[in-house]
Amino acid sequence: MAKKSSLEKKTPDPKSSTKKVREDATPVYQAGNVTSESPSFIDLFCGIGGFRIAFEKAGGHCVFSSDYDKFSQQTYASNFGETPHGDITEIDVAKIPRHDILCGGFPCQPFSIAGVSKKNSLGRAHGFDDAKQGNLFFAIAEIIDSHRPAAFVLENVKNLQSHDKGNTFRVIYETLTKHLGYTVQTRIINGKSVVPQNRERIFLVGFREPRNFEFPVFPNDGPSLETILERNPDPKYTLTDHLWTYLQNYAAKHKAAGNGFGFGLVSGKDTARTLSARYHKDGSEILINQGRGKNPRRLTPRECARLMGYPDSYKITVSDTQAYRQFGNSVVVPVVERIAEAVVETLNRPIGSPANLVLHDKDENVDSPASQQRNPVKYPTGKRRA
Repeated sequence: MAKKSSLEKKTPDPKSSTKKVREDATPVYQAGNVTSESPSFIDLFCGIGGFRIAFEKAGGHCVFSSDYDKFSQQTYASNFGETPHGDITEIDVAKIPRHDILCGGFPCQPFSIAGVSKKNSLGRAHGFDDAKQGNLFFAIAEIIDSHRPAAFVLENVKNLQSHDKGNTFRVIYETLTKHLGYTVQTRIINGKSVVPQNRERIFLVGFREPRNFEFPVFPNDGPSLETILERNPDPKYTLTDHLWTYLQNYAAKHKAAGNGFGFGLVSGKDTARTLSARYHKDGSEILINQGRGKNPRRLTPRECARLMGYPDSYKITVSDTQAYRQFGNSVVVPVVERIAEAVVETLNRPIGSPANLVLHDKDENVDSPASQQRNPVKYPTGKRRA
């Protein structure tokens, strides 16, 4: 008899769920009958507000935000005038305001290549086995089940699709489609088309009623690093002789061993590697070449903000360490802006009307709509606090 996967073991009997669906969770956007109001949205795992910037630009208004990190809450409050609610697992679902669109970049470390490698080396669980972060997707599923928003947009790392031989993504996709009854499309998008950074992320866009949605088309060629670099950065961001020597020796050691580990030295004409939340440690993945005879430097926090597509009006009110972490964990704002515009445009069209004509490259992956039959949702995380 085949051994069950860890995901299957964690899925409880549907009879164990005692949650009730809210009767007053009627969205502003009625099916095929758009009102004059702008779409309302909630900002889950909001971080520093990348989703909020995008959906407000698309005409939406935020009615609820949540993030457990106190430093992210501080940055969010400085820019949007309100402090997000804390841990979403401690919030009564019924008290979350009704909304048309649910947004969420749920924690990706349990599924990312770097996160999985680190947890494996430490003998720790990852994916859905990560009790602290891995099961937070099911908090999203419970909110969707309760409030039945007209649409949702979720974001995670590219590795989500391949984690645990595809089982993690299968559970997520089937929860959203088979159990919740949403039509879901997914797309891996590289942010380098709109910012000078290789950053591949997967987006899942779902609609309560079947709608003709098309992901936006992104340009093949994006900007170079020189478009976001400061002219006179503070000298404190230049690497010390000790750190620069260490990074060079570290890279040489791994190169000799046949590994690909090393620093990423780039010029203004290049595209950077992916900015990570660990950038504050040594900045090794993105080092700016300052010319012969000079040590390279880290990006400044403002440059990191620009690298993620944040406007210069965006306030950075935390330490450099926290700023690096926050931007490294953020969504690429211009990517989400285009998706938000497409989602709102889709909701404004009558159900069944065709989407605007979008041409796709042959190698683009567009998923077909999933089954619309709704089955009971199974929540591995147990009951919520009433």
